[in-house]
Amino acid sequence: MKKDVLKNFFYKAINNCKKLYIDIDVSRNYIIFGFLIIFLISAIFAYGSTLKKKRLEAIDSFISSNETVLLKNYLLNQIKSPYFEYDYIVKNNDTMELILKKFSVKKKEISFIVKEIKRRKLSNIIPNQKVKFVLRRSSDKEDMEVLKVEYPISKTTYVNINKGNNGLEITKNVTQLFKKKIVVDGKISNNLYSSAVKAKMEPNIIIEFARIFGFEVDFQRDIRKGDEFVVMYEKYVDDTNKFIQTGKILYAYLNVNNQKIKLYRFESKKDFDFYDEKGKSIRKALMKTPINGARLSSPFGSRKHPILGFTKHHNGTDFAAPTGTPIMASGNGTVIKAGWCGNGGNCVRIRHNSSYTTGYGHLSKFATKTGRRVRQGQIIGYVGNTGMSTGPHLHYTVKYNGKFINSQKLKLPSGKILKDEERKLFEIERIKLDVEVAELRN
Repeated sequence: MKKDVLKNFFYKAINNCKKLYIDIDVSRNYIIFGFLIIFLISAIFAYGSTLKKKRLEAIDSFISSNETVLLKNYLLNQIKSPYFEYDYIVKNNDTMELILKKFSVKKKEISFIVKEIKRRKLSNIIPNQKVKFVLRRSSDKEDMEVLKVEYPISKTTYVNINKGNNGLEITKNVTQLFKKKIVVDGKISNNLYSSAVKAKMEPNIIIEFARIFGFEVDFQRDIRKGDEFVVMYEKYVDDTNKFIQTGKILYAYLNVNNQKIKLYRFESKKDFDFYDEKGKSIRKALMKTPINGARLSSPFGSRKHPILGFTKHHNGTDFAAPTGTPIMASGNGTVIKAGWCGNGGNCVRIRHNSSYTTGYGHLSKFATKTGRRVRQGQIIGYVGNTGMSTGPHLHYTVKYNGKFINSQKLKLPSGKILKDEERKLFEIERIKLDVEVAELRN
């Protein structure tokens, strides 16, 4: 009877089990030995129950337990199967070469894979993402051969490494995305950012929205409680309707102090821009404010210097903001300096044309270099407290023909006005966007 029970016990233990995942960095022999000890001790305790009926119930319960189920498959894999499947979570500072070495993959295969993914720019593995492996123990049982590796390099792109008839083959697969248009609207309570987040608008769309209106609106001083905003933009989803990424803003509306501003994205043969209802570009030669969400802490003109203590002409405008706040180029131009500027700390200077140059002082770090061309709205650095400064802020200056002028009172000519055939095409696009916004809001 006892023999039959134990025989039945081990038979069931082998045939009812599923799968086991273990850390490859631990010695397999020690793991197998440890599991066997636990397995046998548990079996003895189960068999040693005081009542006969209870013995069989205890053994049957033990056979069906997760621990027994996991143990069987692992032991059989070690004995019979040369194949191994692993899901590896990428850690910081991991590279594909390091990961393959952890799995004891053949040096020849590691060399080939690393060289190929580097050549094809597919080596950008992402921390906390999953790399799926199917490996096979080599004939000499000293190392492993790659049968399949799969890992993401972006939200929409996967790399597949498969062993075929001609050896290892590496392919890049892009997830099919579906584009849809959505409308987000709301009223401003405290500020645009928090109100837009509450309305479920993505942060990058909020920043782009603020940049578009940055030529006309100072979001720190012009915005009032109750002002309204509407944005229509693109969203990309996969075939399960899972959100992957945002696309372009197509329409933007802002009601500031009862001043209603509608802007439409329109693409010409050469470029794209945002235009008002009359076909006039919102873009000006220089932006009114090259930083979003900042407080004007010191205006242009005479003031008592906060460090030196005496009255001195302030040749720029100071915007107080947290360290690390992005700073944008206020217009297209060439960076003529990106370096140390004495009392001004880390600074960037941009020449926009023969008449205008702008300066950005006290930066914590740079996002551009001397000699580079920059576009209006491009991030060139980040707010800091370098040089002679009492706190993190941007010191923004504008020079016209070599003389400092007040950037906040600067009157610049408006941007491009669409004419002729472009104007006709714009009117068609404008009407279409108005209809789409109305339909999506209803």
